[in-house]
Amino acid sequence: MSTEKPQIEKESEVDELTLVEREHEIILYNDDVNTFDHVINSLMAYCDHTLEQAEQCAYIVHYSGKCAVKTGSYEELEPICKKLLEVQLSAEIH
Repeated sequence: MSTEKPQIEKESEVDELTLVEREHEIILYNDDVNTFDHVINSLMAYCDHTLEQAEQCAYIVHYSGKCAVKTGSYEELEPICKKLLEVQLSAEIH
C-alpha cells in the first residue's frame, strides 16, 4: 500500500466553466390588455425578432402565460426590457 497522498487538481475544466457569466433572459408575461399586433410589433422593434419569431412568442405567451423572448448579458438586456415596459408589456429579466 502506498502512503502517497492523492494529488488534487487545483483547477478543473468544470471550475473554469462556472466562471463564465451566466446568460440572462427577458421573460414576457401574458396580460389581458395588449393585442397580439402590439406584442408582435414590439418584439420586432425591440428584440429584433422576425415576424415569424414574434408571432410564435406571442402565441406561447398567450397559451403558456410567459415566454423567454431574448437572451444575453444583463447589460445587453436591460435597455431592451425597459423599452418593452415603456410600451406597457409585462416583462422582466431573469
